[in-house]
Amino acid sequence: MLLAIDVGNTNTSLGVFEGDALRCELRLSTQRAWTRDEAAIALERALALADLRFADLGDAVIASVVPPALAPLCRALSRYAGVDALVIEPGVDTGMPILYNPPQDVGADRIVTAVAAHRRYGAGPDGEPRGVIVVDFGTATTFDVVTPTPEYLGGVIAPGVGISADALFSRTSKLPRVEIRRPQGGIVGRTTVGAIQSGLFYGYVGLVEGILGRLQSALEWPSTVIATGGLASEIARDTDRIDAVDDALILEGLRVLHARLRGERGAGASAAG
Repeated sequence: MLLAIDVGNTNTSLGVFEGDALRCELRLSTQRAWTRDEAAIALERALALADLRFADLGDAVIASVVPPALAPLCRALSRYAGVDALVIEPGVDTGMPILYNPPQDVGADRIVTAVAAHRRYGAGPDGEPRGVIVVDFGTATTFDVVTPTPEYLGGVIAPGVGISADALFSRTSKLPRVEIRRPQGGIVGRTTVGAIQSGLFYGYVGLVEGILGRLQSALEWPSTVIATGGLASEIARDTDRIDAVDDALILEGLRVLHARLRGERGAGASAAG
């Protein structure tokens, strides 16, 4: 089995694949100060929830935007699972040209989701190539543009809704901290909690619609919009700009890149032998 790990600023997502099939998906809070053994304990406990053990793992692939968390995870997998994890980082050949300047500034997670999105959604109903825009509702809200070719063209980075909420609560003395979700009473808040929820939720619906509208107007080709992470499902219900929601997109991208990179190494080794 393949363990795919996406280390984000807030959460770490784990996926275990049997062949092409995602057997389970698990989520941990990202810990920047993990030791090797603490990382191993966290992974072992998470896998146990799906009735899996380290011994069940044949390989692992990791993308991380939190450098301090990467080495402990790699050491934990090496020590306790006997696995030399493949790390997706700048310079790794993903098969998708990166037109960003400089290319290494693009987060590994964004390239991984771009690869998966084009693979899954880069063709129209008649099979004609289409561009893809990925909206990722993480700590930051990112918009990544992939050409029909495909190439990673670039994107947009905005503060995540959680960051905006934290700024609101920390800078106002009387406004309460609230759950970020669609307000039950509609857009017109009849209570302070409802008004804050309306501003946060519908403010982000407006942000997403506005940026997607400008992106699609600027592009010279039709594009499919895919949302992933965080509030993706909730936001998608309130806008027709999003064509599909795919919460496992980055895990699928890690699987695809693992197959490409480890498969090529294996083929090369066989040929050399």
